[in-house]
Amino acid sequence: MVGEKKISSGFIYFFGAFAGILFGYDIGVMTGALPFLENDWNLQNRAGTIGWITSSVMFGAIFGGALAGQLSDRLGRRKMILISALIFVVGSILSGIAPHNGQLYLIVVRVFLGLAVGAASALVPAYMSEMAPARLRGRLSGINQTMIVSGMLLSYIVDYLLKDLPETTAWRLMLGLAAVPALILYIGMLRLPESPRFLIMNNKLDEARKVLSYIRSKKEEIDSEIRQIQETAREEIKANQKASYGTLFSNKYRYLVLAGVGVAAFQQFQGANAIFYYIPLIVQKATGHAASSALMWPIIQGVILVVGSLVFLLIADKFNRRTLLTVGGTIMGLSFILPAILNLLIPHASPMMIVAFLSVYVALYSFTWAPLTWVIVGEIFPLVIRGRSSGLASSFNWIGSFLVGLLFPIMTASMSQEAVFAIFGVICILGVLFIRTCVPETRGRTLEEIEKIGENRLLEGKSA
Repeated sequence: MVGEKKISSGFIYFFGAFAGILFGYDIGVMTGALPFLENDWNLQNRAGTIGWITSSVMFGAIFGGALAGQLSDRLGRRKMILISALIFVVGSILSGIAPHNGQLYLIVVRVFLGLAVGAASALVPAYMSEMAPARLRGRLSGINQTMIVSGMLLSYIVDYLLKDLPETTAWRLMLGLAAVPALILYIGMLRLPESPRFLIMNNKLDEARKVLSYIRSKKEEIDSEIRQIQETAREEIKANQKASYGTLFSNKYRYLVLAGVGVAAFQQFQGANAIFYYIPLIVQKATGHAASSALMWPIIQGVILVVGSLVFLLIADKFNRRTLLTVGGTIMGLSFILPAILNLLIPHASPMMIVAFLSVYVALYSFTWAPLTWVIVGEIFPLVIRGRSSGLASSFNWIGSFLVGLLFPIMTASMSQEAVFAIFGVICILGVLFIRTCVPETRGRTLEEIEKIGENRLLEGKSA
């Protein structure tokens, strides 16, 4: 159209991943708010209530991911991200104005907020992978992880800056300020186009071509990608007009679905969010100092996460996905298991030893399992089931996150922190075994080539 203003690819990729800021802020903000909320509402000896308030967002996210996956196949990725941003705004404001001692109110509101968090975790990887060319998919999808950890670091800094306010004012502002980046996301997404793959699936070829012209440099590249998407779409729509959750576990798709969902589940059951949600309380238990005076530790962890995410952007498409996940998972597991062993051998070792090992864990997690989980979720699922599969993977990821957030304070009330983290360390090692035996390599392959891997696996099974 004459006079139409072209949208830059940088703008598209930036705001396509900006939902990660909200995702990260809401993951991180309770870390600093919890010590003040604990004192304000006298929750020090109520581990179950603390666990529910912390994990209620993740409980909502379980359903948000599944719902967004289904609705995005009908309404589009862009529209669902816009709806999620509005839920973020409302949920953040309602959290900040919770009535005094309104534990149930805050839990319910944070479940509502979790719907948007879960939706963002499912939609952003799918949107970014469908916009990115195969050679850059890992790096561009990794921007989502940089946004997530930047949001976490932002929340830690906000928590630290507000720590000298009266307790009841501090935690309310910490939670309520999430509305600000949500508004920014909504405004930015208004200018973003829909995913070209979604447009082609809905017979909007001209619109898809226009979107691809923003993000592909050559006409031949655009034509080739459109033909490839159309060919795959025709074959799969003919074979299965209406994909259902049963379709996900049919022989044709089961291998790739289990691989993607398994990676997403292991990422959370490995225990990373126990650190991110509770690091001030972990330091308090290790040192005996008040958790509200330990708010510099979340910032340190946040800086490690951001630096790690930037390292990932440099190496994302230079190393195989499986190699990075194997190395990262092994060192992460050892970082959790070694403190328990050393505590048995050296009973009077420094109580801060566990915090040092946790920092090693965070460093490796930051450029391996943290970003690569969402890269794999974004690229491993076949087109016709991508929305539902991404939603299912997101839901399993949030089930793990919810259980870790809920059970960690209960577990540490009944056993040592070293023993709890050793359990997570064993899960890290099991995750590595899963990667080596059940997950195919996806680096540098088009989404259509990855789908062929699942089909070939089916043929191998039939011929065995």
